[in-house]
Order: sequence, then structure tokens, then C-alpha cells
Amino acid sequence: MADSVRESRRVIVLCVGNPRRGDDGAGRAVARVLRASLDGLEIVEEEGEATRVLARLEGADAAFIVDACLSGAPPGEIRRFDVGAVPLPQTAFGASTHGFGLAEALELARALGVLPPRCVVYAIEGAIFDIGASLSPQVAAAVDIVAARLRTDVLGG
Repeated sequence: MADSVRESRRVIVLCVGNPRRGDDGAGRAVARVLRASLDGLEIVEEEGEATRVLARLEGADAAFIVDACLSGAPPGEIRRFDVGAVPLPQTAFGASTHGFGLAEALELARALGVLPPRCVVYAIEGAIFDIGASLSPQVAAAVDIVAARLRTDVLGG
């Protein structure tokens, strides 16, 4: 069933982050876990530059995006946002190590008409964003949880 779903529509999993900046690498870590278990799915890693995010979303029927956020929640907390229905909260994604934040990039995609009808963002709350740092233990644990949820979301929906 999963193969027929992927054949009939373009589904992308966009994993955003900088693996050399501690917890900012959470999205990219999710990509590595998914690649090991979801063969044939379009899994893309990006640093988060807005024009590249927009280009990746164009023509997709569904997009699942994973990124670290910094909102003041406990490290490793996972949130899921249906961005096809409502904008991504600026408070969690306004300040970005990518420059132009994910929230702004998605709203630009909406304004340009390239935001996929189904667009879901998984946010993993980070704590450590220092250059050269590794993922914090809480975020590393959240990576596997998000990957499992994505498998269900992508293959089930």
C-alpha cells in the first residue's frame, strides 16, 4: 500500500538543520534514521536556507518537515503542527540559525502558492546550539520518536 501511495503523489520528508551545531542537527538525525527504514521515500536534508526550502516544497502533494526549535519548552519535547491549516508559531521558529526562519519560509511558500496541501512540521525542542556540540541526550532520544511518528504519518496518510 505504501508504494502505491508514493507512486500516485509526491511526498517529501524535509529534514532541516546544521549537524555541527548541537541540537540544531535533530532534523538531519531524523533523516538518517528514516533512510535506514523507509526505502524509496524522498528524504531530503537541508541546512534551512529559505529559497532551498521553497524549491524543495514546490510540486509536492505532501510535505513533512523536521526541525529543531527553541521556545522555552523542555529539551526533547516534540510538537506537531499542521501547517497546511494554520501558520507555524513564530515564537518557536522565529529565531533561526538558518537566518530567515522556517516559519517565514513556510508563509512565503503559502503566499506563492507552493505550500503543499498537506504540510506537517515536527519540532524538537533543542537546548544546545553551540558550534561543534553533539545532540543533547534528550534530543537524541526524541529523534527516534519523531522518526517512528513520521513512518506512521507518511505511510498512513
